[in-house]
This record gives sequence, structure tokens and C-alpha cells, in this order.
Amino acid sequence: MATQLSEKTIAVVKATAPVLAVHGEAITKAMYARLFQDEAIASLFNHANQTSGAQPKALAGAVLAYAQNIDNLGVLGGAVERMAQKHVGYNILPEHYAAVATALLGALVDVLGEAANEDILTAWGEAYWFLADILKGREAAIRDAAAAATGGWVGWRAFVVEKKIRESKVITSFVLRPRDGGPVLAHRPGQYLTFRFDTPSEKGLKRNYTISAAPNGETFRISVKREDEGHGSVFLHDVVAEGDIVEATPPAGDFHLAPAPDRPVVLLSGGVGLTPMVAMLEAIAKDHPELETHFVHGAINSRVHAMAHHVRGLAAAHGHTRVATFYSEPLPSDAVGVTHDVDGMVDIDWLKANTPFDTADFYLCGPRPFMRALVMGLAAAGVSPDRIKYEFFGPADELLAA
Repeated sequence: MATQLSEKTIAVVKATAPVLAVHGEAITKAMYARLFQDEAIASLFNHANQTSGAQPKALAGAVLAYAQNIDNLGVLGGAVERMAQKHVGYNILPEHYAAVATALLGALVDVLGEAANEDILTAWGEAYWFLADILKGREAAIRDAAAAATGGWVGWRAFVVEKKIRESKVITSFVLRPRDGGPVLAHRPGQYLTFRFDTPSEKGLKRNYTISAAPNGETFRISVKREDEGHGSVFLHDVVAEGDIVEATPPAGDFHLAPAPDRPVVLLSGGVGLTPMVAMLEAIAKDHPELETHFVHGAINSRVHAMAHHVRGLAAAHGHTRVATFYSEPLPSDAVGVTHDVDGMVDIDWLKANTPFDTADFYLCGPRPFMRALVMGLAAAGVSPDRIKYEFFGPADELLAA
């Protein structure tokens, strides 16, 4: 394992950044095409992200950021942590890295042709393995911590679907208990589980679903929106029943409630993005009785709004939580003050007027348009980056990542 990159490698890789800005996505698509020729490697991935094009685009952005910042890797710490957490979730192991190296260098030749000369290939090979060693070290530490903790495990573990609960027209919760009867690792509220399913159309399908409950040592709960084109969510909603078995790796993810919050908290969500926020609110109600909390949620209407009564009950029990719900397309039967609090969309002006805007930590999760508007809006309104914490369902949006 190299302790540092050579000056030549740094110079060569940095010099490739303008080329990557133009051809990066073509390179990552070619890389995945090479990787997926190996069925064992292909089985490690969530192919929904490949079909949508989100993953090649996200990886292209990450490769470009690595090239641009290779002489100042400290700025990439958050991205490295996010990647390591995803790798642990998908059970990507040290022995898988060689295949990626071969595919990446081959893809550079595929796309750049003779411009991918020996100096460039040598430099990118060194740079790849330098980053790979950092990731492997971090992933080993995450796995070791999970294995050593009460209720922890490594790799895939079988869970029984103990309860299946309809939360709204489109969202259903699944309470999962280990088949082996043992305890479960205390996750950090906001983290997710990675699942492996054998569906009628695909064996070994992988999906991430956020844990929607605070830690209790015995079970996990996930709350999943049914997407008509989502093979994983359709399988869970339409096929999986109480008593069935699903497999998951340990909780992962770098988006979670601070262990000891020392500022007011605004939990800001759209649609099914409320799942990590409900887990956080449960933890706040249990462990942080004096913490000023604002639960701000945007939904289309009452038909699709999930867990509304549960959230209101948690807020009432806590005593220091204010709930505000926005409906963008209320039904004729919906009424402000009854089913929800505000007609329309959550916006920055409302947050300025109704939350401790200048002092709070903002936690956000929701659809891409919601995230683009509010994460970028908070930053533009002067909220410092250390007070804006957010999660994506799927690969990071390239605009927000930038």
C-alpha cells in the first residue's frame, strides 16, 4: 500500500481533469460495460441505477472530483466515507477491486484511444490503487465495528417479515426480526439496510431501504414506496408476505442524526424521504427530551401521506417538537388545520419565518427536485455547509454533489 502518490502521478492525473469533464460519463459507461461481462461482479450492483444512467453519471462526477483534487484529498473525505458505506452495504470485498481497476483502465483506452498513453494509464493505475487502499481500510474498520457490536454481523443475514403495515396508498412498512433469534445492531437513525432478493424476474436483486424506526435492539422497520417501475418495491409490496424471509447486510450510511445534538434540529422531508426523519424523531423523543425539533414534511395529499398520526403522537409526547405538513395537491376532502398545515410546497421563506433558521441543523431527504431546491436554497440563504446534512435515494445528484 503506497503511503503517498508520486509527484508525477499527481501531475498527470490532474492534467486529465479537462478531458474527464468532457468524456467522463462515456468512460464510466464503458467501464461498467466491461465489468458486467463478469456475472459474479455484475451481481454486486443495483442495476436500476445503471438503467436510469444515474450511477455512471455519479461515478463520472466522482472520478472528475478525484482528478481535480488529487493534490488535496482532504476535501474528498465525505465522498470517500459515503462510498465506503455503500460498499459495505453491497458486501463489496477487497478481492473485487482488481476487476474494477482492469475495467477502468480498459475504458480509458476504449474512449480516449491513443490519447490514453502509457503515462496516463500508469498514473491512473497508481491513483486508483491508492484510493482503493484507503477505501478497503475504511471498509474493514466499518465491518470490524459491526461484527464487534451487540447484534452485529458481517455479510448477509436472514430476517423474517414479522409485520407488514399499510401506511398510505403507496407506502408500506415491514418490521423485520432476525431469523436466528438474536439481537440486532443499534443503527444510527438515518442509516439504511441493503437487501438481496430473488424476485420472479431477477435473482440477487439489490436495493437500499432506510430504517424508519429508532434502534430497539430487536427489530428493524423499513417503509417502502411502491414504484410501478421499481422491481424491488413492487416485489416487497405485491409478493412478500408476513413470515417470508429477506436478507440484509448491517446498517450503513453516513447520513444520520448527531449522537448528541447541541443545536435545534429541522427534519425536512418530501414524500417517502420522511423515512429517515421518522427514525430520527423517534430517537429524539426517546433520548433528547429537551431538544428543539421541527418536523417539516411535504406530501402530495392525504392519500399518499404516510405515518402522519405516528409523527403527531411522537411530537406530542416529546413536547418540544413542532410539526408542519405541506400538501402540494390537496384533495377536496383535505383541509388546512385538519389533514395538513399549509397548501403548496416547502420553501426557504417559510423556513426562515417558522424555524430557528440561523442556528438549526437541517436534515433533508426527498425527491431530486425537492433536494435541489432546498439544499441549494439553504446554502444560497447563508446556512453554513456544516449545518446542512442530506441523503439521496440512489446516486448523488450531480448538481448537489458539485
